Amino acid sequence: MKHPSRPLEVIRLEGLYRHIERHRMAGVPVLNGALQVRAVGFRSWNGYQLGVLITPWFMNLILLGEEDGKGVLARFPGEKVRHVFPSGVYEFIVAEEPVLGRYQACSLFSPMNSFDSQALAEATAREVLDGLMREENRSEVVTRNREIERAWGGAEEPSSRETLVEGEGDLLERPLTRRQLLTGRAN
Repeated sequence: MKHPSRPLEVIRLEGLYRHIERHRMAGVPVLNGALQVRAVGFRSWNGYQLGVLITPWFMNLILLGEEDGKGVLARFPGEKVRHVFPSGVYEFIVAEEPVLGRYQACSLFSPMNSFDSQALAEATAREVLDGLMREENRSEVVTRNREIERAWGGAEEPSSRETLVEGEGDLLERPLTRRQLLTGRAN
């Protein structure tokens, strides 16, 4: 099946993770044999390509490309970045692969043993993307999670590796859990 003009970085993402599956993940028992690597639903969003990456071992929201004027290339691999979507605030982790460069990932499912088919995984990915963009899925639960973590850890100031996305301000919402994203409920 031919895909209409997919961005080069999305094609590279799929190719990279197929390579990882064959080489780095070969023989790892967590792989779900019913699934294959697939980039689903990628579209432009705030200067990025946003979509879901399905692999036999995880499903993640992915942000590819350079954020206009924000310098994602200056961020460190492993750094946490929060992004505000209509359904709430989500925490992504900066990752880097030589073939792809830096990108951001937000874990949805891992391991993937609850999916018995590729069709189910892809339908779930599309529903996640749809739910992400619906304001009615926003949780009203607000926490002071960062303040609690700093108090327990003894830190007074936010870590230099913690970054808020512009426009979020002093928002202290806890990122939605996968369950909250998929069900649209706070509990």
